[in-house]
Amino acid sequence: MKRIAVEEHFLTGALLSHLRTRKEWPRLEAVEDDQHNKVDRMYWAPSHYFVHHDLDMVRRIVDIGEGRLKDMDESGIDMQVLSISIPGVELLDSPSGTAIAKQINDEVTQAVRKYPERFSAFATIAPQDPPSAAKELERAVKDLGLKGAVVNSHIRGEYLDDPKFWIIFEKAEKLGVPIYLHPKQPSPDMIQPCLTYPALANAMWGFAAEVSLHAMRLICSGVFDRYPDVKVILGHLGEAIPFWLWRLDNHWEKEGKRSLPAKKKPSHYFKNNFFVTTSGMSWSPSLQFVSSVLGIDRILFAADYPFESMKEAVQFMDSAPISDMEREKIYHLNTEKLLALSL
Repeated sequence: MKRIAVEEHFLTGALLSHLRTRKEWPRLEAVEDDQHNKVDRMYWAPSHYFVHHDLDMVRRIVDIGEGRLKDMDESGIDMQVLSISIPGVELLDSPSGTAIAKQINDEVTQAVRKYPERFSAFATIAPQDPPSAAKELERAVKDLGLKGAVVNSHIRGEYLDDPKFWIIFEKAEKLGVPIYLHPKQPSPDMIQPCLTYPALANAMWGFAAEVSLHAMRLICSGVFDRYPDVKVILGHLGEAIPFWLWRLDNHWEKEGKRSLPAKKKPSHYFKNNFFVTTSGMSWSPSLQFVSSVLGIDRILFAADYPFESMKEAVQFMDSAPISDMEREKIYHLNTEKLLALSL
């Protein structure tokens, strides 16, 4: 059975070099750990950083060639849809973010063209300059053959529900491609309560809290009424939003429909404008619940490489208590349809 994984991350040398030259966050700083090993300290916020102790993971995330293909072969993955990893370019100033996004797209396109049966990719855009981001999305799709865009959630503390960003959704709808809304550490206004227990700011909790808020802001904003054919992808089986849909609708009826720009219930937009992936969620109860809420046709397979194990993701999906037809939809048919992949 063919397996296409759709949330598989990479970084480029150009982006890493830029982060190492910066004096303000986001930035990379070379330090020594307690064992005198050289490691990178990534500042996500002015006073918050994460130390990359796993040097093998760092090696894998910059490899979009033979090393990655070997990992894929060992795990039984036929294709990865590549996307730039956090911090991405959304926290940079507009000129730097726009220029580096173009470099990233040109570089990942070289890998896709070299291995067209193994790699596809989402474009990197810098939403902090919305017209340039829309223009780069069009170039990436029409000229480079990329399959949509990834946005690593908040943009220097701002969110895509602001109408100034809607030109990006207008372009995505016109091109017929999705936006992958990927989480990162909460914005400076949101992160402080997490920092008492720093792990809460990362994938343990902060990622889902931040990107689910971003998604709900989009749902409340009316952007999907303006652009009803826009498609947004969320990882991690929907960042917990499927669990909350009944309550969201209930309180939309009580207060939301009188105060929010959105014309319909939150569940309407989530069921019609969103897809979710299995990235980092290898747990049958969650898969069964989400499939019962959204339907199998809205679920895409992903591993979250190199942060999560591809082998574990495949073993989970191979043994999930679903039919073979449902498994095939999640593994590749839904993704091929959404991204117009022809393999």
